Amino acid sequence: MTAMEEPLRLSEYDYELPPELIAQEPIEPRDAARLLVLDRHTGRIEHRIFREIGDYLQPGDLLVVNDSRVLPARLFGRRATGGQVELLLLQARSDGHWEALARPARRLRPGEVIAILPRESEHAQPAPATIVERLEEGRVLVQLPPEVLDALDRYGHMPLPPYIRRALRDPERYQTVYARELGSVAAPTAGLHFTPELLERLQRSGVGLARVTLHVGLGTFKPVQVEDARQHRMHAEWYHVPAETLAAIRSTREQGRRVVAVGTTSARTLESIPDRLDESGELTGWTDLYIVPGHRWRVVDALITNFHLPRSTLLLLVSSFAGRELIFRAYREAVERGYRFYSFGDAMLIL
Repeated sequence: MTAMEEPLRLSEYDYELPPELIAQEPIEPRDAARLLVLDRHTGRIEHRIFREIGDYLQPGDLLVVNDSRVLPARLFGRRATGGQVELLLLQARSDGHWEALARPARRLRPGEVIAILPRESEHAQPAPATIVERLEEGRVLVQLPPEVLDALDRYGHMPLPPYIRRALRDPERYQTVYARELGSVAAPTAGLHFTPELLERLQRSGVGLARVTLHVGLGTFKPVQVEDARQHRMHAEWYHVPAETLAAIRSTREQGRRVVAVGTTSARTLESIPDRLDESGELTGWTDLYIVPGHRWRVVDALITNFHLPRSTLLLLVSSFAGRELIFRAYREAVERGYRFYSFGDAMLIL
């Protein structure tokens, strides 16, 4: 923070949400979710259904989606003492070890062997995993055996957020219909509203579709725990931008059309590469970009997003895009009208 910057008070990005508005399951069909349309230039708010989003998109606009697929990254284990352990895999290290959030992290010791329990005991036996190192912020480094890594679907559970208390009948409902690159520990939830039919209809109307990959990790969902939100530190997340996506963005800009980011993860990826859009090859790397009010948006022209938790990096991001006062006015109206919030909730289109 420079001497000229004022503190960014986290308490100013808080709001009250009735618990019954936290969506506990996805709506059927996907595109039946409600859609709040917010024009950040005029302040106008409209209320629609997500399948009507094409009314606000024009031929030549480009939808950019995050095609990352969610890992069944939640593992349950048992210590030699009989105590239970929960591991949430975050990312693989180059040495083959995995960084994971652990509960209870403080009791685990380097060298300790945990028995990872299969989802259904008749299909597999518990597999030994070794704690290699204790890290900061409740994280550990763990060595997982091949039988777990090669069969995560038999050992791992879908890592639903803690505010979702109902079991998910179909794990595919926590994946977007275009998810293909396995590596996230949380879904890029703005994309959950799209169906194959809606995407096809938009493309027939002249709206472009391009992909990026950002594997959602601790950076996206780690809570902000300091009052001056500028002091929060983002964890880096891996991204990939194909050459054809860069070409599509260049063409869209040349035509004077809009780049529409589907979700905050797509937005962060695009805003991480504004000076590299003219490169001819694919881009890969790690981003710890932290978008807060005051950020100069250079790539994204419109944003499709869900309604986010108070005091979160995602609420700060959308406030940066549309302004805090307008975002909070939209959120108040959404609460008054009974919109569904968070991962399985309704959507917002910010123009």
